Amino acid sequence: MNNASGFEVIRVVTASDDMPPEKVALIARRFAEHLHISGYTIEQETDKSLIGGYVIYAEGTKYDYSIAGQLSRIGRHLKTDRGSAENAPETNSDAAKEIHRSLSEALSEFNESPAMLFDDDSLWEGEDLEQTSQRDNLLSDFAEASEVEQIGKVISVSDGVAKVQGLDNCVSSELIMFSENSYGIAMNLETDSVGVVLLGECNDVVDGAMCHRTGRTVSVPVGRGLLGRVVDPLGNPIDGKGIIRSTARRPIETPAPNIVARSPICEPLQTGITAIDAMTPIGRGQRELIIGDRQTGKTAIALDTIINQRGKNVLCVYVAIGQKMSNIVRIVKTLEQYNALEYTVIVASSASQQASLQYIAPYAGCAIAEEFMYADHEDVLIVYDDLSKHAQAYRAISLLLRRPPGREAYPGDVFYLHSRLLERSAKLSDELGGGSMTALPIIETLSGDISAYIPTNVISITDGQIYLESELFFAGQRPAINVGLSVSRVGGAAQTKAMKKVAGPLRISLAQAREMAAFAQFGSDLDANTQKQLKRGVILNEILKQEQFAPLQMDEQVVELYLATSEKLMFLDKEDVKEYIGEFLQRVTVLHPEIMNKISDTRVLDDDTKKQIDDLEAEYREMFIAEHKEYQHRDED
Repeated sequence: MNNASGFEVIRVVTASDDMPPEKVALIARRFAEHLHISGYTIEQETDKSLIGGYVIYAEGTKYDYSIAGQLSRIGRHLKTDRGSAENAPETNSDAAKEIHRSLSEALSEFNESPAMLFDDDSLWEGEDLEQTSQRDNLLSDFAEASEVEQIGKVISVSDGVAKVQGLDNCVSSELIMFSENSYGIAMNLETDSVGVVLLGECNDVVDGAMCHRTGRTVSVPVGRGLLGRVVDPLGNPIDGKGIIRSTARRPIETPAPNIVARSPICEPLQTGITAIDAMTPIGRGQRELIIGDRQTGKTAIALDTIINQRGKNVLCVYVAIGQKMSNIVRIVKTLEQYNALEYTVIVASSASQQASLQYIAPYAGCAIAEEFMYADHEDVLIVYDDLSKHAQAYRAISLLLRRPPGREAYPGDVFYLHSRLLERSAKLSDELGGGSMTALPIIETLSGDISAYIPTNVISITDGQIYLESELFFAGQRPAINVGLSVSRVGGAAQTKAMKKVAGPLRISLAQAREMAAFAQFGSDLDANTQKQLKRGVILNEILKQEQFAPLQMDEQVVELYLATSEKLMFLDKEDVKEYIGEFLQRVTVLHPEIMNKISDTRVLDDDTKKQIDDLEAEYREMFIAEHKEYQHRDED
């Protein structure tokens, strides 16, 4: 830190005001010689909380020679050793001996530290060479025996952003510590100051407060201890179930796996939703965007997918960004009700929290999922709900940091914001364990405008999108998937042979029926072929309707799609399609489970299985017509 005259300021903070100015001047002089400072001025302050010794601030660095600092280091030393002793497979007596040994070493270091020797007045009397040499040796060993920190001073705080002066060697995204419970992220590195975004409330961060570098980035606890828990973006539990026993931590920002570390996506991740698994299949390791207006069922699709992973060896991470806490609580209760919480981690950043926590939330969730993928070699599903609010939080932070606004007031690096997050999803090669991380980012549109800035950005990053349309939703078509705008760039590579076989004609049949329906509304007289196509479209739309929290297994989807695409349901009225297919599936599952097991095990729909399904359907049709008199005198053709 330089004063107005251009001289370096050496600030000496003593525990009491009895230290004579001559001694302070001598300390500053020796210190300036050690740091090769030619011109300097001295500032002396008193802080009785230091107990004894002193603290020196010079060139943006803090040198702690105080008794309070020594005691704090001893406490951290013991805490670290106690944690390692608890995790080690030792007896209680061994752990006690280890702690006692650590305490002895710490006290020995405390008694021999230069901080205590410098308080000896005899050290500063006389000018013989031996004492000068001894003094220089003590100064050279200073960094090892004391706590040396690069410190800065807060010059302004507003709206969760602190401007800090003095952190000359700070790096981007470094964690800055203001106090034991107050931290921030260095985001703006300017010539004379650093812009630090505060994490949490940080009420003790005020103008003039001191801070120091930590030398690390933000990290979160990871591991299987988080399964079934609800945590905030910093990894702190907020579900009232006690502490999380996890010693491993992982930085929230890590590089994405390169091309060599990846393998092709070939295994399906079943959502349990027929319309998705048939027409826009998702593979393990894929990034599939869920996009649509508010209240069109985006979160419902994500929750159904999580619920459907029960028993499929897939761990799940759900990241809630900028949602009301009441919605997050309802989601937790829903997953708990369907026994899905036990294999799910929920990272919650509510709308009432600061923009900084909403900003780091998806990266924290991704770090938790990466630990499962890299260390445990598991398949992981992660849901980001939603990235629109994430971009808005980042825009708020950027504007507060006075970064230049661009299109829609977003900063220029908003594309990188999401690309570096979604690129971390991958299917790893066998050499790295073969784990995978499948991402389902959610984007909310305004009035169906998918050409807005953030939607087009995320569409270009992901491997496909599921577009939900408001008109379909309010018309009763739920899930309200627009087949024309929804696509999967992985396609049939993420489908079983059985599903690929029955889903092939599905999309074109729906498209033909929709085109015919557009022409049919202008006329009343329709030929038999047109009426048949319209009826086929009605049947398929009814088949694709699905209740929430009722995902179907792959074998059930294959059977119902086979019946629908082979035109065996054309005799039914629209209102009876769901009842007919539901009861038929239940009948086959209970009375002929070998058919379903064969489809599940082989993942193939062969001719023998088709013939068995045809015979059972013909038998059930007779029973159904006998029970429903309105079908008895109807021409089934």
